[in-house]
Amino acid sequence: MVFMGDRATLLETGRFVQRHARNAADEIIEAVGAVDAAVDTTAETDADTENETETEARHRRAAERGDLASMSALGALLLRRGDLDGAEPYLRGATAEGDRAAANNLGVLLHQRGYAEEAAGWWRVAAVAGSAPAAHALGRHHRERGDEPAAEYWLRQAAEQGHALGAYALADLLEHRSDVGAERWLRAAAEQGHREAAYRLALALERRATETTRGPHDTGTRLRVPGTGALVPTGAPATAPAAAGTDAAAGRAVGEPGSEPTEAEQWFRQAAARGHRRAALHLGAILEQRGELKEAGRWYLSSAKEGEAKAACALGFLLRDAGDEESAAVWWLRAAQDGDGNAANALGALHAARGEQQTAERWYRAAMDAGDVNGAYNLGLLCAAQDRIPQAEQWYRRAAYAGHREAANALAVLLLQAGDANGAEPWFSKAAEAGSVDAAFNLGILHAGRDDDRTALVWYERAAAAGHTEAALQVGIAALRDGDERTAERHLRCAAGGGSAEAAFRLASVLDARRPDPGPAVLGAPREEKSECEEWYERAAQQGHRRAQVRVGMLAAGRGDLAEADRWYREAAEAGSRNGAFNLGLLLAREGSEREAALWWTRAARAGHGRAALRLALLAARRGELTEGRRWCARAVELGPAEVAERAARLSEALHQELTA
Repeated sequence: MVFMGDRATLLETGRFVQRHARNAADEIIEAVGAVDAAVDTTAETDADTENETETEARHRRAAERGDLASMSALGALLLRRGDLDGAEPYLRGATAEGDRAAANNLGVLLHQRGYAEEAAGWWRVAAVAGSAPAAHALGRHHRERGDEPAAEYWLRQAAEQGHALGAYALADLLEHRSDVGAERWLRAAAEQGHREAAYRLALALERRATETTRGPHDTGTRLRVPGTGALVPTGAPATAPAAAGTDAAAGRAVGEPGSEPTEAEQWFRQAAARGHRRAALHLGAILEQRGELKEAGRWYLSSAKEGEAKAACALGFLLRDAGDEESAAVWWLRAAQDGDGNAANALGALHAARGEQQTAERWYRAAMDAGDVNGAYNLGLLCAAQDRIPQAEQWYRRAAYAGHREAANALAVLLLQAGDANGAEPWFSKAAEAGSVDAAFNLGILHAGRDDDRTALVWYERAAAAGHTEAALQVGIAALRDGDERTAERHLRCAAGGGSAEAAFRLASVLDARRPDPGPAVLGAPREEKSECEEWYERAAQQGHRRAQVRVGMLAAGRGDLAEADRWYREAAEAGSRNGAFNLGLLLAREGSEREAALWWTRAARAGHGRAALRLALLAARRGELTEGRRWCARAVELGPAEVAERAARLSEALHQELTA
């Protein structure tokens, strides 16, 4: 039997084959049976100007005259339409005359009828004759039956002939074995327009780039504990950022802000442009990470319209961040109804923020039902905010047992607040070992409360290494206590940079102690620029740190900037700083506002400032209010320090002598 599949065809046939090849990759992804999509249309002739009816009639007339090419083409046309009974005689007739395309398509027909072994026989005949589609179909047949060596042989035959589906199927087989050769065939299929191959090639390239530059990507949500030393979890619901989930998280690992498009991104783009919805999701995540929000939204929208729930969820976050909360809710609702737990959590948080607690609880439960453990954690947060502590503990415990590290931390906080330190410690440890920075910090607080400073420092250092601001502050304080100024400065800089006012103040104090004595002010000398230590003092002062405010005022006064000094002294004094009140009094007295100065000294003295009490005693003595002066002297003696007490005692004795003279 001589096969004639290699005979020359008309130009119109070539155009049809090219168009079919472009669609074949989509078909193998979308079709229920991938093998059924491998209809070989090599012998089919169809001009761009002809419709299917005209083509069928023309082929039917030619087939009745015994034209082999038309018999094969008509059989393929009817097979693709689903008319198996009509197609079979034409395909058998063409096969009997040696047409390899007909042999392949006869195999497809028999496979659809359920005669898999007979189908494989015809595929083998066509494949041996050089049919790449048949080799692909035969390879898939063997793989479905577990015969991987035979599957690889035939798939490789198809792939090496440039068959996109064969290359993709071979890559899938090799990837299943973790064979490095898989990437080569994914690339070959992708270069021929196979969108799933392009998507998987992009994933492989991205995974390699991520492992090289960053190591394993952490997709967990970090919820910070307030940096006040209080063991209280945040009230923020656990919802991941815009493109949550494993797929989108991988996309985020590639697209750094301001970076050039990577090869992985280019393949994601190619697959997305061909309608691959998960590639569009990845591409959107990469673009969002790079700050190209408009284009990111376009790809999220494209993916969401194709039914990708994660893309709908991501689009919702993008819209929310742009201030369009109502549109965000629409997309979250769509994603949540499709089973996306992250979107359900987002809806829960939205309703909770509006005070609609019952609706929020319903969506958190929906998230939990969708398998998102954040739902149980968020239910715990909701109950805790309503002081429903037993229910909060129940939900925290459920999430913690499911491996939610922040729920374990929150559960430990509840137990500790209830006085069960022994019950809390294992949950803190479990959360910390799972990577919860807050739990590590809280373990430090727990051990510090037991006066176990050594163990506390170990946990503080662990949390500080992961970027926990308050932990870095505690490590810095410990280093200062031990005299290790260099280590202290390093950690204090980290904490201050993270927003800790106390760290900024302590860092400024370290730098301040190194400054040389400025010496006496020289009349007409240019005003000194602010030093680094003053900048840190100011940062702390702007955050409301009273001691820093006083120090900034002192530095400003030393530069001769009395207005600035007045502002900071007054701000500290009004916030309750007795030193601020005393210094403000000195400044006002120097400017001649003695009456207002007395008011601030009175406030400082009543708050326990001995020098302020002495100033009031001197003021009263100058006014001749001797009894009032002695009363303030007594207060100054009581408050100290020693130098002040000594001066106050002498003044009191002088006033006594004046009164009894």
